[in-house]
Amino acid sequence: MVTERWEIDASHSGIHFSVRHLGLAKVRGQFSRWNGTIAVPNGDFTRAAVEAVIDATSIETGVADRDTHLRSPDFFDVAQYPEVTFRGSRLEPQGQDTARLVGTLTIKGVTRDVVLDVERLGEARDPWGNERAAFSAKTSIDRKDFGLAWNQVLETGGVMVGERVDLEIEIEAVRQAVTKAA
Repeated sequence: MVTERWEIDASHSGIHFSVRHLGLAKVRGQFSRWNGTIAVPNGDFTRAAVEAVIDATSIETGVADRDTHLRSPDFFDVAQYPEVTFRGSRLEPQGQDTARLVGTLTIKGVTRDVVLDVERLGEARDPWGNERAAFSAKTSIDRKDFGLAWNQVLETGGVMVGERVDLEIEIEAVRQAVTKAA
C-alpha cells in the first residue's frame, strides 16, 4: 500500500469558532498555532486519516481579558491541558465533493466523537511545484460536553455564554513524499 502524506499549511489555513454572548451576538475567535497531517492510502481521500494538534494557549478573540479567561481553569485550563487534538478516522462521502469526517475531539482531557461536514475545494500546483489540496469543514459542539462549563446566569434569565460552539475550519495541505508499506 502506498500512503500519501499531506502536511496542513497552517499559514494558509484556519480554525475559527463562534459562540453566542447573552443569547444575542456571536463572539468569534480562532486558534493561531496548530499543525496537522492527512494520510491518504493509495490516493483515496475517502480513506484518509486526519490528525491535528492545536495549541490551546493560542486562543484569540481580539479581547485580551477574555482570552486570559478562556485560558484559565474556567475554560481550557491551558496550564494543565495545553493541547486540543482531533483525530479523523473515517470519511463518509455525501456527494461529489462533500463528505462527513467522523473522528474524536479531545478538549481539556475529555474525548468525544464528532462529525465534520467537509467540502473538497480542489487541488492546485503552486509556483514552486508543490501539490496542494484545500478543504472546508464545519461542525457544532456543546462546550459543556468537554468540561467547558463556566457560565453566569443573568438576572433577566438566560446565560452569558452560549453552550453551542460553531467551528469552521479551512485547510490547505501540501503533499509530501509518498511512503510504501512493507
